[in-house]
Amino acid sequence: MIRINMFSQAASVKGQGVGSAYIELIHLLRTHLVDKFYVTNNKYGASDLTHYHTVNPTYFANSFSPARGRKIGYVHFLPETLEGSVKLPPLAKKVFYKYVIDFYKRMDEIVVVNPIFIDKLVKYGIKRENVKYIPNFVAKDEFYPERQERKNAFRHQLGIPLDKFVVFGDGQVQERKGVDDFAKLAIANPEMQFIWAGGFSFGKITDGYDHFKKLVDNPPQNLKFTGIIDRQKLVDYLNIADLFILPSYDELFPMSVLEAFSCGTPVLLRDLDLYQAIISGYYMKGHNFTEMNNQLQAAAQDPAILNQYSKLSAEASDKYSEDNLARTWDDFYHEQYEIGRKLGQIR
Repeated sequence: MIRINMFSQAASVKGQGVGSAYIELIHLLRTHLVDKFYVTNNKYGASDLTHYHTVNPTYFANSFSPARGRKIGYVHFLPETLEGSVKLPPLAKKVFYKYVIDFYKRMDEIVVVNPIFIDKLVKYGIKRENVKYIPNFVAKDEFYPERQERKNAFRHQLGIPLDKFVVFGDGQVQERKGVDDFAKLAIANPEMQFIWAGGFSFGKITDGYDHFKKLVDNPPQNLKFTGIIDRQKLVDYLNIADLFILPSYDELFPMSVLEAFSCGTPVLLRDLDLYQAIISGYYMKGHNFTEMNNQLQAAAQDPAILNQYSKLSAEASDKYSEDNLARTWDDFYHEQYEIGRKLGQIR
């Protein structure tokens, strides 16, 4: 049995997609592939494969140990994708950004969650043949369409009338996520109920913290900020939503969109190039606030549009399901094991 040790602190910071992706992969390995891989977390003993999910300095240091076997790095972000997420002093930012790339260069193999990152990593000096694209995924036993009775009960619990159009979004409250446009959409559509789940996962170093703290404390009347909520509760919010909106300016492969797909919730996104390679055709889109608002209003007035995109969400969910990705990860880890054996990296 192949020994895989996962190094990650992603779950220690609530409300971020990296943590959700990590939880999903661990769940997959311990259910679908439990007879093929022996998986440990944050253990410093010998392993055949070591999979680094976060870039902690202690992980960088232990990557020099031969006991790590073949080293796999998971790229959920690049330096430029942190813009609009966290605000660091110029010198600290320069040092951290260089460190991130140095960490990736320490790896024997890199996994990216979006194929457009491959060219960017090559420009940073990482060999193209050492980069593999494997998309994120969502387990359907955790995110799924609920019965209408459950949806009605949860609306009643929140005090939302059954005929009220609900717009839902989630993610960290920060500039990159387009939270300002989400609030503007609420102001422009006072007859609808808007809900944003998420908070300040990185505290006061969140980019635009003072501005967004004021917005969260004093939102438009029809906009509710729930704060960071558990994934188990997230499925309830996604199911009462008539439309999921994520107006992010930059993303990788957002778990929140996959979770909406898995619940059969229609999706509206800002039209970003990076989505074209992974989920093109499955969602409504707009380049800016005006276009997104037009799409929202059209969908709210035409149930046929919502029905169409609900079906497309279900199709996307099948494509990025746990069952499909189990085969991909199975093949990948076995391939890395064989490479590691040939190179003498595995003892």
